[in-house]
Order: sequence, then structure tokens, then C-alpha cells
Amino acid sequence: MSSQVHVKKDALDQAKIEAVEAGALAPGAVRLKIQSFSVTANNITYAVVGDGFGYWNFFPAPDGMGIVPMWGHAEVIESNHDEIPVGDRVYGYLPMATHLDVVPGKISPGGFTDVADHRQPMSPIYNQYTRLANDPEHDPAREGERMIYGPLFKTGFVIDYFMRAEEWFGATQVVMTSASSKTSMGLASCARQASPHIKRIGLTSAGNVEFVKSTGLYDEVIAYGDVGSIAQEPTVSVDFAGNPKLLAGIHEHFGGNLKYSCLVGATHIEERAQGGGGEMPGPQPILFFAPDHFVSFFKEHGPVEGGKLAAAAWHGFLNSVEGAVEIVRLSGIDAAKNTYLEMLSGKVDPAKGIVIEP
Repeated sequence: MSSQVHVKKDALDQAKIEAVEAGALAPGAVRLKIQSFSVTANNITYAVVGDGFGYWNFFPAPDGMGIVPMWGHAEVIESNHDEIPVGDRVYGYLPMATHLDVVPGKISPGGFTDVADHRQPMSPIYNQYTRLANDPEHDPAREGERMIYGPLFKTGFVIDYFMRAEEWFGATQVVMTSASSKTSMGLASCARQASPHIKRIGLTSAGNVEFVKSTGLYDEVIAYGDVGSIAQEPTVSVDFAGNPKLLAGIHEHFGGNLKYSCLVGATHIEERAQGGGGEMPGPQPILFFAPDHFVSFFKEHGPVEGGKLAAAAWHGFLNSVEGAVEIVRLSGIDAAKNTYLEMLSGKVDPAKGIVIEP
């Protein structure tokens, strides 16, 4: 028997736990027992844009309901595949649930892809599972940090990679909104490691300024109301916040000095691109869809070398954020549902990282 958290697609604050009969394991499939996953703002984005970007399609649920995807760790407890033994541990995309059946394909010592038919229309990045015994990113002592930061860090990593490929569009500084977010912190860390000549400016709410400063990842930390105080230099902006008025304020402040405007996340894209009403000065904001950039990154570098590059940046990030976030571990699928609802309502402290052990 498996337990799943089902969320009403058109009323995201309505969630319930359902018991589901596991049934016989299909030929060629393996059954995973989910050991742990984190609940972050990233998961809320998956729910908010679930239909538009296909996030509800990874883990099917009854009509009108959805299962929010999570990132975490699982163990193989039953296997009908000769190359995947019971006891293997993996990291990857998991449902808010206690169990998951996958159909391994493209198997290597480092991982496999779930080749189940219903998952093939979505980005392959989400269908890959790393086998922890041969994973350069895995550190048994830092599994909590990987779940909390890992997926968001990866987005920051490929933004930095894209910006470096474009020589930062001639800019000397990068302005990042929602600087307390783990994605922004990931970008700041990667830029510090790979592009130290680019000044990193974090924008955040007044109440989060001290927390963001404490991370040490930014050269400057500015409250949202003080955008006008930022030095007039060639600038790229990376907007994680999704606030159209804030984005408009950045465009109006920098004008011709804004060399590129990057939108991250999928909420209110059209409204953000117009600044909430009317054309904005400076370049047209462009949506950054990380999975597509990751596919391109691995095509260029290959899975082994690309994995090593990402792992090196990841370990550098871990060292820089040591102790910045308190990891809170909660047990039981009920804790998953409750934490999701708290995250949805914005009640979770950014200085805490929540790990669920269902």
C-alpha cells in the first residue's frame, strides 16, 4: 500500500492523503520506497504552473487532482530488472508519496532514465535518476542540503553558464531579485566561482536583508524599495521574484544600461514582461527555461564531463552556504501535506529548510 498527497488542481490549498494499492510490479520495472524529499518554493511553482508546463503529468492522479513533484532520495525495494538490484539508492524526481514504480532505461553505473510511456513527453532532465554509489555530487552527510538546494542550485548553475557564454552581454554587474531564494543564492555562488569580475547585487525584502547579507554570496544587498540607489553600470537583471512592478522599477532605473533582462520561473510571464502595464525601457525580458538549457549543456559536454563540472560548482556552493539554513526534518506523509500547505501560504522561514521523511 502506498500513501499519496493529492492536491486539487484548481484549488491548490485543498490537499488530502490517499491510500493507493501498489499492485503487482510490471515486467522490467522497479519499485522505489521514498526515503526523503524537501518541500521548497520550487515545488509550489510546479503546482502553480502544473498544467501549462506538464508538471502534473509525471505522477498521475484521479481527475481534477494532482501530485506535486519533489526532489529526493529513494531505495529500490523490489526489482524486475536485472541491472537494478534491490538496495540501490537513487536521487531524482519523486511524487509527494511513500512509493513510486519506475521503468529503468538508458542504464549506466551512474544512473538511469524512467522510460515509462507517460513521462516521455516531458523534459528528459526530470526523468533521470542518479545512482548514489556512483554519483559525483553525492555526499552522505549532505543529503539534506542536496534536496533543499540542489534543483534550485542547478537552475542558478545553468544561468551562470548561459551568461558566461554570452560574456554577460557586456555587463559589469548582475542584479538578482528574491536574493533570499535558493535559486538566486545558487546563481550568486556560481557567478562568484566562475565570474568573479561580475559584481553580484541581491534584492530582497527589508525583513530578509540581514539573512541575505549573512550568506556572504552577494557584494551588495539592497532592499526592494532602494533599487534607485544601485550604481549606474552596464547591468544584467535576473528576476526570480515575479513582481511586475519591481521588474519595471529595475528597467526604469537602468534604462539603456540594462543589457539583458532574464525571467526565471513561469508565473505571470506576460504581465512581468510588460512590467504590469505598458512597455518598459531597456531590453525585452526573456524567459529562461532551465530544463532546455540543461539539455544543451549536457549535449555540449556529455554526461560524464558535464556531471563533473556541475559537481565541482555544487561542492563549492555547499562550502559557501555551510550553516546558512537550518535543516528541519519531519516524519510522515502527513507532515508533507502540512508543510506544502504552509509553503503555499508563504509561512515558511527562508532560514529553514524542510526535509520530509515519509
